Amino acid sequence: MIIMLVFLMILAVVTGFITGNFLFNLALNPKSSKAIIFQSGFDEEKEQRRMENEKWLKENAREVEIESKKIQLHSYEVKNKKESKIWVIAVHGYTDSASFMVNSAKQFLNYGYNVLMPDLRAHGKSGGKYIGMGWLDKEDIVLWIDYLIATYGNIKIILYGISMGAATVMMTSGEKLPSNVRMVIEDCGYTSAWDEMAHELKYLFKMPTFPAIYNANFITRIRAGYSLKKASCIKQLKKSKLPILFIHGDKDNFVPFYMLDKLYEAGGSKKEKLVIKGAGHAEAQWINPEKYWHTVRKFIKKYLF
Repeated sequence: MIIMLVFLMILAVVTGFITGNFLFNLALNPKSSKAIIFQSGFDEEKEQRRMENEKWLKENAREVEIESKKIQLHSYEVKNKKESKIWVIAVHGYTDSASFMVNSAKQFLNYGYNVLMPDLRAHGKSGGKYIGMGWLDKEDIVLWIDYLIATYGNIKIILYGISMGAATVMMTSGEKLPSNVRMVIEDCGYTSAWDEMAHELKYLFKMPTFPAIYNANFITRIRAGYSLKKASCIKQLKKSKLPILFIHGDKDNFVPFYMLDKLYEAGGSKKEKLVIKGAGHAEAQWINPEKYWHTVRKFIKKYLF
């Protein structure tokens, strides 16, 4: 009987370790295929857009690098032709790169602002072994803020992000930031890395949270050095004093729409909410660009000047 119990305990530990490693690699190892997560193969339209955006960046942007704890971080910097003291740090989403922020960058440039588009760690041209889900990335964004202030002096900074980039800027907003940072605009960010992984487990694999995500979190803490549960936008928003615009599409199944209200409730007193009807994940600015950018522009004018 005792031998059987020991055997079962060892089996449970080994199974948990294997499951945790599988989920960790699937979600947070940039070298592993993400086809299961996105449930799609090669996207010709997305690839064409990426190539066009990279061509635009090559013609219009300056490449800059900084170091974060021995990790080289890369970014594209686009200065407006008109002299401007306003900078937007535009942060891309999960498995994307700075090139996918070009459409947003063009809008901000049209407003007369400058734009910095970082490649998050383990994405694009930036170093890093594992995806940070916004938690590790928030420290990098603070360094990019410091870089802009050191380089361009007395400037105003807007933090803008989509998907994991939205989670990144929300998490950043809870840090101790210089007064130069004036606001946050988040588009379809999640409540926490834990909640997002739990959603995907249920959506993709019909798996319950326990014990799978606990195993994945254990492996994440060992291999990547952070906790999925601690990587919470909710907790960071409760510490933030910045004005925040929350945007979400009501047909978003990847970062579920219900997370919008939870994020909004956690925000401070200066906050607004925009729902784009019919928009799936990260589609809001494409489904209704007029309403999207009118709301963004109005929010900026209200809280920046």
